[in-house]
Amino acid sequence: MSGTIRSSGQQALCKKLISERQAAGLTQVDLAKKLRCHQSLIARIESGERRIDVVELIVLCRAIGCSAEGVLNAVDGFVSPEHRL
Repeated sequence: MSGTIRSSGQQALCKKLISERQAAGLTQVDLAKKLRCHQSLIARIESGERRIDVVELIVLCRAIGCSAEGVLNAVDGFVSPEHRL
């Protein structure tokens, strides 16, 4: 099994989510309030400490006001063709 928690794809996802949140003018606290969760959860997601599944990605993107498809497209180029599950 490949280590995906610190892969270039995972890092690109975290950076893109941070970028989209900041572009929306939201702090981690603002986003956490919208999602009714703790700010520490947002921090763990953005730092790559906690991975998210595709449903959580959609929920995050809706709360931020960005396109999940756009986020995935931005990350796609950072995922190696040799990457394994």
